[in-house]
Amino acid sequence: MIERGETLEIERKFLIDGFPDLPPLQESVVLQGYLSTDPVVRIRSSQTGTHMQYVLCIKGKGTLAREEIELELDAETFLRLRGMLHSPMIRKDYKTYRLPDGLTLECSLVDAGEPTSFYYAEVEFDSIEEALCFEPPAFLGREITEEPGWSMGHYWRQKAGQSAKSGRS
Repeated sequence: MIERGETLEIERKFLIDGFPDLPPLQESVVLQGYLSTDPVVRIRSSQTGTHMQYVLCIKGKGTLAREEIELELDAETFLRLRGMLHSPMIRKDYKTYRLPDGLTLECSLVDAGEPTSFYYAEVEFDSIEEALCFEPPAFLGREITEEPGWSMGHYWRQKAGQSAKSGRS
């Protein structure tokens, strides 16, 4: 059995119709952009109340489980990397919730107000076995963990293509 280590991300993803009717543990506004989508090299800012966090994230290949390295950045470095992006950043209205089994549910509204807007949810696990045994609550819609075309990197590439066609950068 592979256990979640410092750099192994194990998660299942679902499409949802909206934020669940549960009390949120945390609410944040997240902006993320991709320096590369193969391999994934992403920058992200996250504002929770008055607290701001900046992260550089590198992800390996995989769907249910993949290597992930996250490095905290200072604001100046984040802004310099943001200047290297060739497309507008993705905005996520992000909320976390506690599921009845104690797991954390992470839900995002991606690019609210845009025609490409959608909601999705993720649940992270400590092991692949735990992920495979997870029985999702009914409000979690279609599972997209293994479906091609549902990664945020794929969404970024589509958004970048639309920005290039419209002349935005």
